[in-house]
Amino acid sequence: MSSGILFGFAELSNALDCPLVSGENAGGGGFSSVSIDSRTAEPRSLFVALRGAALDGHCFVWAAFDRGAAGAMVDAAALGDRRLGLEDLSRRTGKSLIVVRDTLRGLQDAARIYLEKFPNLVRIGITGSSGKTTTKEIAAAVIGREKKVLMNRGNLNSETGLPLSVFGIRGDHEAAILEMGMNRRGEIRELASVFKPSVALITNVGSSHIGILGSRGAIALEKKNIFAFFGDNDVALIPEDEDYRPLLAEGLPGHIRFYGPGSFEELGAVRDLGLEGTEFEWAGKKGRFGLPGRHNFRDALAAIAIARELPVSDQAIREGLESVRPLFGRSEVIGGKVTVIRDCYNANPESMAEAIAFCDHLEWPGRKVYVTGSMRELGRLSVDAHEELGRLLALSRAEMIFLYGEEMAAAAKVLEESDGIPFFHTTEMRKLSEALGAFVRPGDLVLLKGSRSCALESLTEILGGAEKSPEAVFAEMAAAKRGS
Repeated sequence: MSSGILFGFAELSNALDCPLVSGENAGGGGFSSVSIDSRTAEPRSLFVALRGAALDGHCFVWAAFDRGAAGAMVDAAALGDRRLGLEDLSRRTGKSLIVVRDTLRGLQDAARIYLEKFPNLVRIGITGSSGKTTTKEIAAAVIGREKKVLMNRGNLNSETGLPLSVFGIRGDHEAAILEMGMNRRGEIRELASVFKPSVALITNVGSSHIGILGSRGAIALEKKNIFAFFGDNDVALIPEDEDYRPLLAEGLPGHIRFYGPGSFEELGAVRDLGLEGTEFEWAGKKGRFGLPGRHNFRDALAAIAIARELPVSDQAIREGLESVRPLFGRSEVIGGKVTVIRDCYNANPESMAEAIAFCDHLEWPGRKVYVTGSMRELGRLSVDAHEELGRLLALSRAEMIFLYGEEMAAAAKVLEESDGIPFFHTTEMRKLSEALGAFVRPGDLVLLKGSRSCALESLTEILGGAEKSPEAVFAEMAAAKRGS
């Protein structure tokens, strides 16, 4: 097999025990990358035709072939559909078709088999209700100081994103760090069956996706499935202060380690520097971790727990933490006339409370303005969660609160009854943008915190907007509220 080829088509069809339909490539061709989007197909790639709620990838096999894909993975039902003409397309183009019963399962099985080519690879899995991506990025920064590391890009942590990330592994990688998310019951176990991590970490058990699973206990059991394929030598990393710690640790094979501030002898004095991050001492030497807030330093400790299992040196841990920079929408601090804390990639009750507490305790000479967007996917608990958020906001140190989204009506009701901090609630981004832009003035600190679908990052550019007196702005907003 030539250099750069991940699988030969005949090799993969044999491993999957499924038919291979080929033109001129029969038995001799292969692929060097994998795509599930015909627009990203490239020469020598394998296009996996997934069936989605709106689109069927089998309708785009021809487009992937036009872009140079060497073959496609299709399901048997599509192969028999004369309207698609896949067999004729394969014959005319000389491209290969790997025929499976279900292309999603086929993609996952192919990734699992591909991983068997790397028996010495340290497989590191991360899951949790929040902090997964940040922990992954920090762990990669630390471990990458001394070892060749692959991690999934962005949040490619789903039933399709994780197997696609697996195909990025190459022979010189010593460790792979993949986060595992969930949008449905059983997904963590499904991902674990593909990746089979040898080191697996849970960041926390919160309320994210409680609308899907119904309770934090059910969420804990779902997260615990990251350990479902453990052997005697594998390592489970669990937060020392997690209230579901006994449930997570119960009955696990392998080694169980608890991590947190009390778990590391090397960790010395820790000092909160506000927006400048955290000063820490590791193995007798000082360093500065640039992401602000105790919640981010907690993720740093999770990354350290992972790094010690490989292991890497104390110098790598210290220098790795110092090298970390914020990701888009995650604890970004954007300076200017108005200082913006942009933490709007994700939101759940726990992360909302952390963000508010951080801003409340931050020493700041100007005003504090909190812009909070709806927390999504909370199901039947949504009203209670937003009411509790309203109570937190009512006790906060904000001078003005902006609420955005339908779910925030529950928080608005609590704030109205508290008769304390002034607030403005709307479901229209235009009205929110106008009101916020009119209110802010130089020297303000503005928190943007909400679920990703709220797109609060779109407010960043207007935060240097026209300055008016608070009284004038409140009057305008009250009028807008009465008219909405």
